[in-house]
Amino acid sequence: MENPTFWQGQEEAQKKVGRLKVLKATIEPVSELEAQLEDQRVMLELAEEENDEQTMAEVQQAVAEMARKLDHLQFTTMLSGTYDSKNTYLSIHAGAGGTEACDWVEMLMRMYSRWAENKGYELRLVDSVPGEEAGLRSVTLHVIGPYAHGYLRAEIGVHRLVRISPFDAAARRHTSFASVDAVPEMDEVAIEINEKDLRIDTFRAGGPGGQHVNVTDSAVRITHIPTGVVAACQNERSQFQNKATAMKMLAAKLERLRAKEREQELAQIIGEKGEIAWGNQIRSYVLQPYTMVKDHRTGLETGNVNAVLDGELDQFIETYLRKKRLSPEAATSRSNRKIENGKA
Repeated sequence: MENPTFWQGQEEAQKKVGRLKVLKATIEPVSELEAQLEDQRVMLELAEEENDEQTMAEVQQAVAEMARKLDHLQFTTMLSGTYDSKNTYLSIHAGAGGTEACDWVEMLMRMYSRWAENKGYELRLVDSVPGEEAGLRSVTLHVIGPYAHGYLRAEIGVHRLVRISPFDAAARRHTSFASVDAVPEMDEVAIEINEKDLRIDTFRAGGPGGQHVNVTDSAVRITHIPTGVVAACQNERSQFQNKATAMKMLAAKLERLRAKEREQELAQIIGEKGEIAWGNQIRSYVLQPYTMVKDHRTGLETGNVNAVLDGELDQFIETYLRKKRLSPEAATSRSNRKIENGKA
């Protein structure tokens, strides 16, 4: 990176910078823990020599915090899948529930946006389709950061919301559904796409109005006719850039489809969503008549719904990924945990 010619090839340079971030995210926490451990060892020796109980208590508190960091560090070793270290394209689609479901999609987008911001990830809007009355029919976000896909693959599935509808004059309780999908961003996809198998549609990108409305047909939607797989992008400045991004997404989706056909285990992971309706949800968010978020795969639940909708998802993500790595007996034991007031 210190080479004066490093940035002459922007695309290749960005790939290397991204790789550096992944390596740093792996190595630096270990180095920091080693340094902290040595510091606390020295502090403990001094405290024992002087019989300083206050310092001993401070060391004990610091070691407990280090143990929590170590536990999280051990968890990251579970993110060792082929594409876990990659950026990801997160898509949310409205299911059963009409306008309610479209509003639920927008709520989920905000939840994942907050989660990504807390992680220090970069977030870009790739594509969105507004609902007829409110919310979004669908939205795709590009989540950029180390292990973004490894974390968010735990969110693939149907998410259910129960609440008093703000769109119902009679203030009745409604149930809404939305599906979440995550596709890894791959630098190079070893899959050939025949141009004759593609249908490319262009349209005007949507916007909030005024100067932001695109006056040219720059948005691109690409359909792979043999499989029906669709990828769309409308957020870049030109049709060429939108097409390039859509092609990357399409290639990633086709690569995953090929992996699905090749590996039964992966097929089960991807196929968890099923129909976007009752009975297929992986998680329920209940606002009425009580407040609770429950993950149906692990049994983990919390009453602090607002915190979850504000992006505090790590408890659910980590518990699910840990369960997938544990034996059935250990997984059953861990899945019986509950969270009180947002704390394990």
